[in-house]
Amino acid sequence: MKLLLTNRLFQWMLLMVLCSGLAMVSYPYLHAKSKKIIPAIQTPMSNEAIPFDTPQSTNPTIPAPLSHRIVEYHIAVSLSPEQKTLEAAQIMTWENPGTKPVSEIYLHLYPNAFESNKTTFNRESGGKLRNDKMTPASIGGMKIESLKTSEGEDLSTHLSFVQPDDGNVNDHTLMKVRLSEPIAPGTKISLNIKYSVKLPYVYARMGYADDFYMVGQWFPKMAVYEPVGTRGRTEEGWNLHQYHGNSEFYADFGIYDVSIQVPASYIVAATGFPVKTATEQNNRKTYHFYADDVHDFAWSASPHFTYYEEPFSAANLPGVKIKLYLDPKHKNLKARYIQAAKKSLTRYTEWYGAYPYSTLSIVVPPGNANGAGGMEYPTLITAWGAASEQADLELERVVVHEIGHQFWYGMVASNEFEEAWLDEGFTSYAEDKVMEREYGSKPNLPLEASYVTSPAPLKQNAWEYLHHDQYADNVYTRAKLVLNAIEKEIGSEQMKLTLKTYFQRWKFQHPASQDFQAVLETVTKKSWQPFFNDFVYSGLMLDYAVDHIQIQTKSKLNKTVYESEILIQKRDGQHDAVPIQFHFSDGSKLEKTWDSQGTEVLYKLEHSAPVDWVLIDPNHTMLLENKHINNFMKTAIDPQTTIRWNTSFSKILETFFGMVSW
Repeated sequence: MKLLLTNRLFQWMLLMVLCSGLAMVSYPYLHAKSKKIIPAIQTPMSNEAIPFDTPQSTNPTIPAPLSHRIVEYHIAVSLSPEQKTLEAAQIMTWENPGTKPVSEIYLHLYPNAFESNKTTFNRESGGKLRNDKMTPASIGGMKIESLKTSEGEDLSTHLSFVQPDDGNVNDHTLMKVRLSEPIAPGTKISLNIKYSVKLPYVYARMGYADDFYMVGQWFPKMAVYEPVGTRGRTEEGWNLHQYHGNSEFYADFGIYDVSIQVPASYIVAATGFPVKTATEQNNRKTYHFYADDVHDFAWSASPHFTYYEEPFSAANLPGVKIKLYLDPKHKNLKARYIQAAKKSLTRYTEWYGAYPYSTLSIVVPPGNANGAGGMEYPTLITAWGAASEQADLELERVVVHEIGHQFWYGMVASNEFEEAWLDEGFTSYAEDKVMEREYGSKPNLPLEASYVTSPAPLKQNAWEYLHHDQYADNVYTRAKLVLNAIEKEIGSEQMKLTLKTYFQRWKFQHPASQDFQAVLETVTKKSWQPFFNDFVYSGLMLDYAVDHIQIQTKSKLNKTVYESEILIQKRDGQHDAVPIQFHFSDGSKLEKTWDSQGTEVLYKLEHSAPVDWVLIDPNHTMLLENKHINNFMKTAIDPQTTIRWNTSFSKILETFFGMVSW
């Protein structure tokens, strides 16, 4: 349903946005202040050829862009709480970064994932995300009402939906736009788009719950055109995928200038920073935000937010304003949120590199909007929903994790469609480091490895995992185990250097798995190809087993001697130094290390007492071993036969791994 705008000022702004041939959005206060406040917005919105790598300003007082600003968005949007809709107008400018003319462009229309239960997202997810499920009210979508070039050419008959991943004709999350004139390399096109969005009841990131709104992935968003060399491409072209049940997102860096109109009682949190104080007219309030060198823009609104802010600076972090938008149930927990943010920013900046933005916003949704919780957007994160007035350490853990995404998702910006582990795995690894350093919460990695029951390649399209559990087990847990296994081999200092070098080399560059491998090999001065073949490009875990124990008695010098024969097998993966402990019935022990050449090794041990049990990796140094149950064997009372230790799996975990620590 089309939303009728009652605010005359906003109507005027929308009219100006849609006027043909505009060089930029003509907000009445923008031109007067843009030279001082947001100089980057002076980039012309035209088809004039501009060298791709040329900074937008040569003024030495203005910092050079941190990224290649491929896209520029000027959006005016209005929220109608009564209809649960958005009405928006957008000028979007895109620069062709390739070497060939482009005759068609593609737009992600992510809200269409919620059109029905037949969309690809809902088919694959079963209408749920984590433990949150869709309801009859969880139907939404996006309608493109008009799409024109800056010269006024109507492209509405040039639109079609495409489904390159699964051919699902009921999926409308990716739109093709045919152009009358190709876009030459290094030149730009501007499109004027009017659209409306019906927001779903939130269960998967975006939507509403009562009068709380989380507005993410809500606007027509340019797909990524990858030049040769990007992520190993040998031929330039579009990276095109639908919105899948497991996948998240991938976009180019750029500029966002967004005006948001809401009822006057609402408080708005958003990506970037406000360029002026919110204005109020006719019981409506208009917020105006700006962000550059980011690849997405999200916002949240509620009349119930308890707002709190605090400036913060640390080494290599000159200053950032931490902004907290609390559900009232958690108003007494504000200090914990702020402290978690400070600790995270301090450590991540120390370990990887500077956080370059001036703000960091934390949104705490209400308890019935947890589907919007635990999510990252540039300069804005969401915590878990405030289901009660109390919270355990998960409060800090989620904040630490989502702020970690500001570095690996926000700045490094890998392709989450195709290589989600480069974001989720690296963030999970970094989260553990902060939680251990700042809160004393050490992960139990051997136990977590045991949960990986269906390993699969890490470099794999997100929707090709068999189900969400397999996706999560691999891109979160197995991925961080891979990083910890690397650290175990090279040491913590070299690992810090590797990650810092990778971050500094590839921030704002969209790297791939092979780019991380190359950095690791440069730092360590050795090849990691066999390791990556096994554990990144293939889905292996380690599996070493005690196959059997046989005992024979002998007489030597009138003394009884026991010859214990133990067969150790390599059943999966490769670990070059496998520690083995042999325990004899007289209480003595023997430690050996197998170089793991071949598929098995036979140990023959002579001793005055028989071997009564054998344990592979007693100190749990083989972090990618997930089948611990066959690491142990106990000799039977009858020394000629053997039996497995007849104890439940949970008892083995308790015995060998100790208390669980998350």
